[in-house]
Amino acid sequence: MKFADFIEKTSLTKEEILAHAYGTLLEDAPQDFIRLPAPPMLMLDRVPVIERNGSKGRIVGEKDVRVDDWFFPSHFVGDPVQPGCLGVDAVWQLIGLYLGLRGPAASGRALGCKEVEFFGQIRPHNKLVRFEVDIRRYTFMEEQGVAMAIGTGKVFVDDEHIYTVNDAKVGGFKDIRYSDYPLRSERSVGGIMER
Repeated sequence: MKFADFIEKTSLTKEEILAHAYGTLLEDAPQDFIRLPAPPMLMLDRVPVIERNGSKGRIVGEKDVRVDDWFFPSHFVGDPVQPGCLGVDAVWQLIGLYLGLRGPAASGRALGCKEVEFFGQIRPHNKLVRFEVDIRRYTFMEEQGVAMAIGTGKVFVDDEHIYTVNDAKVGGFKDIRYSDYPLRSERSVGGIMER
């Protein structure tokens, strides 16, 4: 798929999401183009809704619950529940994906969120988790090569609203990719990113 076609997409299949994570979706991807994490950290099976409206938008992702998902056996032994932080990460993943769908965003980083409220849980015999993110602000600063989006995500399991992530923020930054992993190089150690 060409980049010009990608930024017009209104939905993505599982195959397209996986190809995005592995860097094989786009024939002409911009340098250091933002990617989703690969499995098992990838928290999305499909993206049925992508909407753009000026500096605002909406993106919806879905994940099928599998009784053998990698986290259930260890979180917790005798009391399996999906870690809430993975739902928060799914919201960040969708916002990062949205950045790439808006333009040539580089390496993505979660930048935080305000309140997170949990009032439900995801268990091994649930069926479907849906992540609905309303983007309230998208910004692209071309001179700095920085893209940023802020949105509020709601997490549903089998159509029940179980938590909310307020003002989740993701940025896309050029020239921070550690592409020679696992070799030791100038980007092989983390810490505060230069401003």
